Amino acid sequence: MTNYDLARDIHQIGQRALQASRAMVTLTPRRKKAILEAMATELKANRDAILAANAIDVTNGKSNGLSDAMVDRLTLTNARFDAMVDGVRQVAALPDPVGKRIWRRQRPSGIVIEKRRVPLGVIAIIFESRPNVTADAAVLCIKTANAVILRGGKEAINSNRAIADALAAGGAKAGLPADGVQLIATTDRNAVKELVQLEGMVDVVIPRGGESLIRAVVEQARIPVLKHYKGICHIYVDAAADIDMALNIIENAKCQRPGTCNAVETLLVHRDIAEAFLPRLATMAAKKGIIVHADPVARQIIPDFTAAVDADWDAEYLDLNLALKVVDSLDTAINHINRHGSQHSDAIVTADTKAANRFLNEVDSSSVYHNASTRFTDGGEFGMGAEMGISTDKLHARGPVGLEELTTYKYRISGTGQVRS
Repeated sequence: MTNYDLARDIHQIGQRALQASRAMVTLTPRRKKAILEAMATELKANRDAILAANAIDVTNGKSNGLSDAMVDRLTLTNARFDAMVDGVRQVAALPDPVGKRIWRRQRPSGIVIEKRRVPLGVIAIIFESRPNVTADAAVLCIKTANAVILRGGKEAINSNRAIADALAAGGAKAGLPADGVQLIATTDRNAVKELVQLEGMVDVVIPRGGESLIRAVVEQARIPVLKHYKGICHIYVDAAADIDMALNIIENAKCQRPGTCNAVETLLVHRDIAEAFLPRLATMAAKKGIIVHADPVARQIIPDFTAAVDADWDAEYLDLNLALKVVDSLDTAINHINRHGSQHSDAIVTADTKAANRFLNEVDSSSVYHNASTRFTDGGEFGMGAEMGISTDKLHARGPVGLEELTTYKYRISGTGQVRS
């Protein structure tokens, strides 16, 4: 395929998605629920074909030298397939945000203004590895009456095609507008560049993957991007912290799933508690296999800690590594987080309510915690149901991107003939 043909084809996909988005806004909540239920049924009916396609991707991935972690993310087990189907049904059952009235006001002129939620329009999702994202992304967009263009990684191309085909077939049976869900089936990298430059057709791009993918999308895009680059999450153990609570929170935030973006990467400990706290931290870290990269003050207390270097304060390890710094004050902790953090999720452990409130107010992150693990930053844990990822942007959506974040709003004004004087 030539670049000219690729550009033409992507442009046509964008045009079809735009037309589909006009039809999507007419779908009732009942119709959207029926479409999603039909999609779940069609996925289940095509289990064998989808798993066979996935087996081809897994075999190819191993032959092409994918890491064990990447192969694991790529693999659709029976349990993961069932979870994918269940996820579609769970989204179908969620409250529908479209049309929801945010507020209503009657002005002195007599006009009545309502602010209501409406679809964004056309959403492009660019993702890597996990084929279940094909279903997750599609159903979240349909629930919010958005047309969606999906572009998965080349390593999952066969899985993504099989899943997208089943979703489209199921949706069509229940009244999904044509081209409401489209998959870019080419593995040509230039497809991403063409897609993110479809001004006037695509309303927002959501990249899901590693930092390199997200930066590439942002650099090439001519349309808004919802993103987060890294999850450099902090926990600050204040002088007034309960040590047992702090250790339990740190262990959970680091060890439950260290490869996630809401796992803690840097630990800040107040100097006044360091002598009592760090030996117990060292015992827990040794038991759990955590490598602690500590500053000189911490290593004076625990010499066995690995010496930290400057790069550790900006590291997203995604592994059982933890940067550790002893700080003199709450102010120093807040300043460190605002300088080195990624505006994702940060926590304070303290019994001092005044210190906690200062931390919650002054740390510039999408999710801030008092006496709780950063691992709660998740759409499901926030009671939002499924999510499209975590945004560290400040405009439009911040934190978990759930159904409401896949909508915008419009003002509906009603009058009885009023004119402005």
